[in-house]
Amino acid sequence: MPDAGWDDFQFNGIGTRWEIATPLQLEPSLQAALLRLVERFDADWSRFRHDSPVTALAREPGRHEFPAEAGPLGLLYRSLYDVTGGAMTPLIGASLERLGYDAGYSLQPSGPPQPAPAWEEVLEWTGSTVTTKAPVVLDIGAAGKGLLVDLLATELEAAGVGTFIIDASGDLLVRGPGVVPVALEHPYNTTQAIGMVSLTQRALCASAANRRAWGDGLHHVLDGKTGRPVRTAVATWALADTAMLADALATALFFVPGPELQQSFEFSWLTVFSDGSAAYSSEFEGTLFT
Repeated sequence: MPDAGWDDFQFNGIGTRWEIATPLQLEPSLQAALLRLVERFDADWSRFRHDSPVTALAREPGRHEFPAEAGPLGLLYRSLYDVTGGAMTPLIGASLERLGYDAGYSLQPSGPPQPAPAWEEVLEWTGSTVTTKAPVVLDIGAAGKGLLVDLLATELEAAGVGTFIIDASGDLLVRGPGVVPVALEHPYNTTQAIGMVSLTQRALCASAANRRAWGDGLHHVLDGKTGRPVRTAVATWALADTAMLADALATALFFVPGPELQQSFEFSWLTVFSDGSAAYSSEFEGTLFT
C-alpha cells in the first residue's frame, strides 16, 4: 500500500469503510467536501433510505431526475444489460428484497426467487432522467461504489491533489506515480491470498459470492433473468481506467466470459470458479500463486 509517511483519511459511507491515502494531509475543507459528496450520493441512490429518489420510484412510477452521473451510469448499465442478455440489470432490487436483502436487512426470504422486470417494459433511462411505467426497485450496487470512487477522485483532482489511493473496502483507484502491490483475497479464506496485482494509474475492483452472503447459498450477485444467485463463478477481478467500469465488469464476469466482454470493453480480468479453476486475460497485471 502507500509509502510510510502518507496521510490516511478514513471514513464510513454507503455502508462500507473508505480510506483515501495521500502524500500530504488533506485540508479540512476538502475532507468536509468529500464527506458531503458521499452523503449526497447516498441520499440520491440508496434503496435503503426512505427519502431517496430510488425509494420514490419503488412507491410510484413516473419521471425522476437524478444527478449528472446518472447519464454515464445508465449507458453502462444498458450496455451490460444487452451484453449479458438481461442477466445484469439495475432492476434487480426487488429480487434482492424478496431473498431478504431488504432495507431492514431481514436476511429472510419472503418467497421464491423472482426475475427482474424487463428493461424495455418498465424503464426508460435517458441522461439523468429515469422514467418508469411501473413501481421498480433500482439497485446500482454493481457499479455504484466504483462510480463514487470516480466522483471522489474528480473532487480530489479539482482541488489540485494528483497523487492518491482510494480504497473502498478493497475496490481501489490509484493516481500518480508509483506501483501499489495488491493481494487478491482467497474467495474461501479471507486471511489468504491467491495472487498479487501491481496496480498503477488504474482501478481494480472485485466481486465475490462470499461477500454479502446469507442463508443457504444466498448472496448478492443475482441473475436478473431468474432472480437466483449465480453458482458458477465465486470471485472476479477487473482492472480498467475508471472504477465505475471496473466495478461493473467485475459483476458482469459472473454472467459472461471475459473474452466476450473484451469485445465491447477495454479491461483486464480474472475469474475464479466454484471448482477451483481460474481464467484470466492475457494482459492481466497480476500473478497467481500455484
